[in-house]
Amino acid sequence: MSTADNKRSVIVGIFVFLALVILVAGIFTLAGQQKRFISTLAVRAVFDDVAGLKTGNNVWFSGVKIGTIKAINLYGDSQVEVVMNIEQRAQEYIRKDAIARISSESFIGNKNIVLDGGTQQAAPVENGDVLKAVNPLNTDDLMETLQKNNKNLVDITDDFKQLSGKIVRGEGTIGAILTDSLLANDLRAMVDNLQQTSRSTVSASRALSQFTSKLNTPGGLANEMLTDKEVFAQLKTSMAQLEEATASANEITENLRTATNKLNNNSNAVGVLLSDEKFARQLQSTMQNLETSTEKFDQNMQALQNNFLLRGYFKKQAKEEAKRLEQQPTQPLQLQDSTIQQSDTLKQK
Repeated sequence: MSTADNKRSVIVGIFVFLALVILVAGIFTLAGQQKRFISTLAVRAVFDDVAGLKTGNNVWFSGVKIGTIKAINLYGDSQVEVVMNIEQRAQEYIRKDAIARISSESFIGNKNIVLDGGTQQAAPVENGDVLKAVNPLNTDDLMETLQKNNKNLVDITDDFKQLSGKIVRGEGTIGAILTDSLLANDLRAMVDNLQQTSRSTVSASRALSQFTSKLNTPGGLANEMLTDKEVFAQLKTSMAQLEEATASANEITENLRTATNKLNNNSNAVGVLLSDEKFARQLQSTMQNLETSTEKFDQNMQALQNNFLLRGYFKKQAKEEAKRLEQQPTQPLQLQDSTIQQSDTLKQK
């Protein structure tokens, strides 16, 4: 064999060796990624829809890759059974009451299975266990809901556009407030009045606070009335007396009303005197006649005293009266003056 052939054989051998090394390295790498040379246990979960999950996809637990999807099989009427290879080193952390749910690496990335939950009271999973499955969200339903939301957003945008157009044109209350200067001035005046009312309310509150503070001042009338039982008892007694006085006043008022009714009644003498005009005129005439008769009687008595036939009788009576007055000096001065006046009159006559 020539030297050139030997050299070519050596080069071919080197390339074959490198290819074998790369092949073995690739096999070990793929086997490592697929957990082919690691002790695993198989657990299952049954889903209604796997949403595009494929064999070989990853299984995650608390953000750590712990296994791969070994098989996807149809199960029952319309369900899907997913068989997962779980690393044995993660067995003690995964409990029998853990939940398996389908997730994705990104919005459009590969699907995978995520194991959640599990309590310390439950035992670790074993080979062949079936975990509880949570069905993933349906992408079609999600897109349909998104379309509805987009449509609603368009409607809201159109409504807001119409509303803003009305406001710009000055339509409606808000538009009038924004465009009508007179209404804006009225609104400003109303706000000023509200502010003034607020200030007045604050002042009234302060005054009320001061008033209540004075009411709570020890020694004051209000404080004594609220705290001193003796003052309260006295006040209660005074109120009772006031009630009695009020009752008496009411009774007196009722009596006065009854008397007034009687006075206004024509069936009695006083009522006739007060209300009967005819009787009043007759009484006035009678009084005038009586006054005239009295005057005439005085004239007659004066004439009798001047009569010479009766003059001696009156003189004798005057002397007896004067003698009686001397014997009784304690008689009233008025009677003495009257007697003296009569005596003087008789002497003159």
